[in-house]
Amino acid sequence: MSTGQPVILGEMPSLSKLYVNAAAQAARRRILGAHDLPALPGDSHEVRGVAVDVGNLTAYQHLVGETASDVLPAGFIHALSFPLAMSVLNRDDFPLPLLGMIHLSNTVANLRPLVFTDTLDMTSRVENLRGHRAGTQVDVVTEVRQAGRALPCWRGVSTYLAKGVFLPGIDKPSTAPARPDFTAPDPTASWQLGVDTGRAYAAVSGDFNPIHLSVLSAKALGMRRSIAHGMYLASRALADVGPARGDAFTWDVSFDAPVFLPCRVALEIRSTHGGGAAPGRSDFVAWSPRSGRRHFAGSVTAL
Repeated sequence: MSTGQPVILGEMPSLSKLYVNAAAQAARRRILGAHDLPALPGDSHEVRGVAVDVGNLTAYQHLVGETASDVLPAGFIHALSFPLAMSVLNRDDFPLPLLGMIHLSNTVANLRPLVFTDTLDMTSRVENLRGHRAGTQVDVVTEVRQAGRALPCWRGVSTYLAKGVFLPGIDKPSTAPARPDFTAPDPTASWQLGVDTGRAYAAVSGDFNPIHLSVLSAKALGMRRSIAHGMYLASRALADVGPARGDAFTWDVSFDAPVFLPCRVALEIRSTHGGGAAPGRSDFVAWSPRSGRRHFAGSVTAL
């Protein structure tokens, strides 16, 4: 039963154990049926005293193209806190299935820099359960603080879709939001992504979701090939924006189409420098040079 109080975990959850439990939970739901009431757990999950592994940080920076630095990249903090966020989605009283969820968008506020010597406290919760034309979506909100401090240094909101899951009492939008036509611009960068891209990111993030690892494991979950992690792609775009983002910034990204591996991805970054009180901003968009289909788009705005 939810109490609305934080559930303090003794250590960061294991993603591999969460995925195993999610598979068992999915089997139970097939037999016993899903929840009747579309209610979210009111409890948040919290873990305190998280230390950063310097070797893992260095490997992450190298993989996504970040400059070697003591400062934790915003995408690295997302990866570091990801198991805690998944633990909330893996609760028995969470009404949607964890396995098969689609990452629709991510919004991060990197409010002040964190460095590898900082010890971190993290909190995750779920909110805003709502309908989607293809199922039901929910937001996972995670905040990261320096240990013992009240104010967050980093805040992320990840929106996920449980495709094909329609909960009673939650209305589906009558129309899909209009999406403007996409015409591929001249790219400013081109990425060649190998078939091992998902495994490489899993090694530094701990996210060994089978859909990213191999053709066979992805096919078992209904995909024709493995796909790249969305946050790996978004983090590479953030790294390509570079110092223009400043120390404090917001970072928004929406995911349109999966990136099947191996492949080539084209990227355009367009930066504008704020005048006077206006903040600087960089907009990015990535697409397939082969099909012209947009994969993801977003922006980075200095605070």
